[in-house]
Amino acid sequence: MKKIINRLLRMVVLTLVILLCVTACAKEAENTNQEESPQVSDQPAPVSPANQAAPSSPSSSPDISPVIQAQAMPVEDIELIIFAAASMTETLKEIEGLYATVAPNVKLILNFESSGTLKTQIEEGADCDLFISAGQRQMDQLDITASDAVNTGGLDFVLSASRFNFLENRVTLVVPGGNPKGITGFGDMADGLTGGTILMAMGNSDVPVGQYTQQILEHFGLDEDALAATGVISYGSNVKEVTTQVSEASVDCGVVYCTDAFSAGLDVMDYATTDMCGRVIYPAAVLKGSANIDAAQAFLDYLTTPDAMAVFEHVGFSTP
Repeated sequence: MKKIINRLLRMVVLTLVILLCVTACAKEAENTNQEESPQVSDQPAPVSPANQAAPSSPSSSPDISPVIQAQAMPVEDIELIIFAAASMTETLKEIEGLYATVAPNVKLILNFESSGTLKTQIEEGADCDLFISAGQRQMDQLDITASDAVNTGGLDFVLSASRFNFLENRVTLVVPGGNPKGITGFGDMADGLTGGTILMAMGNSDVPVGQYTQQILEHFGLDEDALAATGVISYGSNVKEVTTQVSEASVDCGVVYCTDAFSAGLDVMDYATTDMCGRVIYPAAVLKGSANIDAAQAFLDYLTTPDAMAVFEHVGFSTP
């Protein structure tokens, strides 16, 4: 009986040993399979920053951390050199202040002279970004697309695509305060010059206002050279010098633009008709040699805005 019990105990122990070995082998096989296979997580895989969509935001631009947000580059300061007819002195100086609020990084360097003098300065190599002439001839002499009869030197300074007829002015007859000679119009001026009873101021022949005055003299059949020889004509190198002579009453009358008459507070006795001297058109253009063509074009575009045109119209300019 004792032998039977011992045999049974040995069988139980053997059975337990076998079960433990089988269990251990199964666990080892499971661990091996887990190491060889990738683990799957319930959480979504992270998205790389390069493929990640921008987070939604109520504003039009994403909320980017200041740490990684790019710093805004400062706007580069620019100097624009503007060559403009002397008759635009007051208006462009006023517009200069207006433009400073529109483009604070742009500094305007204004050079006012007769259009003929400005044309010569450009031809001789003066730095200039934008040219505004009081006459077509001076612009044509710098524009390769103009007639060879005018641009005799084949000069190619004008960016022709930017050129346009910018403003229109009017030629007027002005007198000093009190009008001592009682001149009421161009007819009186012609009679006074013929009779040698007045002294008239006009621009030089290379100045647009002088060229317009020459046409007026021809309209009345007057010989400028003969009149000058008798001492009844006084000349100015630009329209401002003519205006000053009238303002100081050093002459009895003068031929200037209506804009200069307005700025100087002179009495206008007459306006020249188109039959007398044609139309007074101011062309404007960016120059090919400009170091800041885009900025020059931007300023030229600004000159046609309502704010700028209001300044021009206030003194008598109009659009062609």
